[in-house]
Amino acid sequence: MNRDLALSHVKERVKNENLLKHMFAVEAVMRALAKRLNQDEEKWAICGLVHDIDYEETADLPEKHSIVGAEVLQSLGYPEDVVYAVKAHNEIHGFPRLSLLDKALWAADPVTGLIIASALVLPDKKLESLTVESVLKKMKKKDFAKGANREQIKSIEDIGISLEEFISISLEAMKNIAKDLGL
Repeated sequence: MNRDLALSHVKERVKNENLLKHMFAVEAVMRALAKRLNQDEEKWAICGLVHDIDYEETADLPEKHSIVGAEVLQSLGYPEDVVYAVKAHNEIHGFPRLSLLDKALWAADPVTGLIIASALVLPDKKLESLTVESVLKKMKKKDFAKGANREQIKSIEDIGISLEEFISISLEAMKNIAKDLGL
């Protein structure tokens, strides 16, 4: 399993640039979380990269999202723990998040949306100008970035990382790929 192969699998199925940017952001956050938790950085990053591999196909069928993705990944030979984490990241199915990988992906997915939305309301629309404090303030505003599930983001605390540290890790990871994100 390597990033080049995973990226080729993603690009075969995903054409939407914003969805690709989201997947790159989750990849970066997952890599940073793996480093923080002394886990396999490449595996975790790839899990983040491929987590929405089926989204364009299942966008109108939320009950199939992540199930189809898991089937695709399984057929391509991805490790079972990656396949399961992808399957469990869609709450509609009710699969328990058991491993650190499952729980990290669950929290990383929405935090990227919150951070991107926080950057887009800045005058320069740049991640570099964004602070952890600003993201935390935006998180408290329920009408801001409504799609970024706050409880899901806060669930990072279940694996021993404070919300503030998680926002810091995530923001720094995304700043490192700001050019790829267009931010």
